[in-house]
Amino acid sequence: MKEYIGLDVSMKETAVSIRRHGERVWRGKCASDPAVIAQLVRKRAPAVERIVFETGPLSVWFYHALRAEGLPAICIDARHAKSALDMAPNKTDANDADGLAHLAEIGFFREVRVKGFDSMLARTLIAARNRLVRITVDLSNHIRGFMKTFGLLIPAGKGSTFEAHVRRLLFDQPKLSEILLPMLDAWCATRLQAARLARQIAAEARQNEGCRILMSIPGVGAITATSFVTAIESPDNFRKSRSVGAWVGLTTRRYQSGEIDYKGHISRRGDHHLRGLLYEAASVILTRSSAESDLRTWGLKLRERIGFKRAAVALARKLAVTMHAMLRDGTLFERGMKPTA
Repeated sequence: MKEYIGLDVSMKETAVSIRRHGERVWRGKCASDPAVIAQLVRKRAPAVERIVFETGPLSVWFYHALRAEGLPAICIDARHAKSALDMAPNKTDANDADGLAHLAEIGFFREVRVKGFDSMLARTLIAARNRLVRITVDLSNHIRGFMKTFGLLIPAGKGSTFEAHVRRLLFDQPKLSEILLPMLDAWCATRLQAARLARQIAAEARQNEGCRILMSIPGVGAITATSFVTAIESPDNFRKSRSVGAWVGLTTRRYQSGEIDYKGHISRRGDHHLRGLLYEAASVILTRSSAESDLRTWGLKLRERIGFKRAAVALARKLAVTMHAMLRDGTLFERGMKPTA
């Protein structure tokens, strides 16, 4: 007798529902700990066929921990699950677990590829660096805004130039210095830590073969290359390179019904951070890069026809497709290569 389990995971407790032969045989709650859940499953459903839960903050940990326990854990798309769970008249954790168990039993779900811990570690490094950079920008903007109130206008400048201007203007402002110098010290410390993480990202990218291949593209740096490699993990995860553009959310939506058929904006599905990095790399290729290539020529011609923003989006999609093809074939970027369709 096969059992099917649905887990509605939250930070403290997880609702559990077990189904067998089309009927619910048990449901309850336990601590949100994969070891505790594994014990419960072995006790209540020793012949479990599938354990289904949605994507969320704990999904990576739950998936790998339950798999390590030898359990058939499956992570499914939360957007897909929502459409089915909204059919319940009442929204409760128990009902959500029942709905997930029912999806597991009938097999009506879309399984999500869960990234490995190594990939998540690299992505966490990039996310931490980005957060520190945003904090430094916020602090510098606040310092500029506070000093404007007292007629102290900081000249344009970044890094050590900004720090020198602030300290010079605050030299004869003792009371204001007591307020703003601690913020400036925090800005300096945060900036140093962001630079340290950036050096760590660059060092790890140089040691990764896939990142070295991608960084041969003008406009693609260590952060973009690392984000792309850790997002797709293995080129074999995509049968066609052109599928990567849709997976990142850079292809247009389509609505067709009867005589109505039109295309809208890009879907913006998938990894929004990677999508932003690809757009930034495409912008660099169109504006600041001096290295000529068929990719840049294609983008410049497109910009003349449809404008910069739309051309940058199209070039970002083309860039994602080309990067996947390079990883799949293990080849460096060639300036005269034709962009992969």
